[in-house]
Amino acid sequence: MTDLTEILARELSAARQRTLHLTDHDEPELLRQHTPLLSPLVWDLAHVGQQEDLWLLRRGDARRPGLLPADVEALYDAFTHPRAVRARLPLLPPVEARAFCGEVRGRVLDRLARFGAEDDPFDVAMVVSHEQQHDETMLQALGVRSGPPLLGAGTPLPPGRPGVAGTSVLVPGGEFVLGVDAADEPFSLDNERPAHAVHVPAFRIGRVPVTNAEYAAFVADGGYADPRWWSARGWAHRVEAGLERPQFWGAEGTRTRFGVVEALPADEPVQHVTFFEAEAYAAWAGARLPTEVEWEKAAVWDPATGRRRRFPWGAAEPTPALANLGGDALRPAPVGAYPAGASAYGVEQLTGDVWEWTSSAFTPWPGFRPMLYADYSAPFFGGDYRVLRGGSWAVAPSILRPSFRNWDHPVRRQVFSGIRLAWSVDEMAA
Repeated sequence: MTDLTEILARELSAARQRTLHLTDHDEPELLRQHTPLLSPLVWDLAHVGQQEDLWLLRRGDARRPGLLPADVEALYDAFTHPRAVRARLPLLPPVEARAFCGEVRGRVLDRLARFGAEDDPFDVAMVVSHEQQHDETMLQALGVRSGPPLLGAGTPLPPGRPGVAGTSVLVPGGEFVLGVDAADEPFSLDNERPAHAVHVPAFRIGRVPVTNAEYAAFVADGGYADPRWWSARGWAHRVEAGLERPQFWGAEGTRTRFGVVEALPADEPVQHVTFFEAEAYAAWAGARLPTEVEWEKAAVWDPATGRRRRFPWGAAEPTPALANLGGDALRPAPVGAYPAGASAYGVEQLTGDVWEWTSSAFTPWPGFRPMLYADYSAPFFGGDYRVLRGGSWAVAPSILRPSFRNWDHPVRRQVFSGIRLAWSVDEMAA
């Protein structure tokens, strides 16, 4: 193997180890569907193998026979079978799903050992990203699950710093390069491309995400009972869904995290809020949500050099000293925990901890071209989605870039989603 194929093989292995860890439960547990919004874990398990078979063994040609019979493979088509119905499908039992995934992986590693000029490493990177994204989705399912804890309390995190919650930094107006090109980020996805210059007016942005303590003040002030903070759609959803506080919060200052009831940590970023809740909190706080273009400028632009940084802190790969990623912690880190991970503007915790809602709809960048998997992004453009940026504590560091664009319906909150505030600034004053 070349150095690149060895790296890809390690990334495939890391993703699979995580998948097997998250599905290392008895059969009834894997067959349970905890919410219609998420699949039973056994569906995700076989689906990652089916996609790996399709893209790495059949090179994306669905007409070629796979390792599963066609009628069984069809059960794992995410467009044909929405999440709400997957528990009622005749899915592979866990033991067969694991065996299938193992058989696919063995053949893929054999192919990697013979990797040649005609092979595209992007295919492998896409499969790694796909599996890691499903691992985060499985953590969401385990998060909404009822019953005794399965995952433990999580690994320790660094302490936060006092005095950073509620502060903001100025990002002066001007041009910056939004998005990336394949030459700079060869494993970037189609919706992140192409790189292009845009002008962004001056704005202020929160130095750190909004904390539980800050959000609790909104709840205590009657924010969920006052429609003036909410959009018309947001208020209608709040009433219909009976929302009173973020998901998993108790009425007495507690939260339930993966089956563990604990005191609500005041200095952690709030998570499990809808776009509508984030929007209402921002209005109550005299602010707004950032656009995703503002978010990306605050994250990557270095005004001193006039160039993008690869990560907010620079070119170095993410480490536990720079960001909370990888899923082991099972929670966000306290605000102020990663001063070394700050962007050139001094914005912290832009990578990891919580996905941050932006005000932006999911649309293509000018010059968009679909990648080999044409249905990855294009079918979702123009739908009822809002973009989330930054990744959460559950995202694998190897698949996350500041240009990475997540999207979801504005009513969703099983996602590890949080809030960062922004404010418009008068150009003359700036």
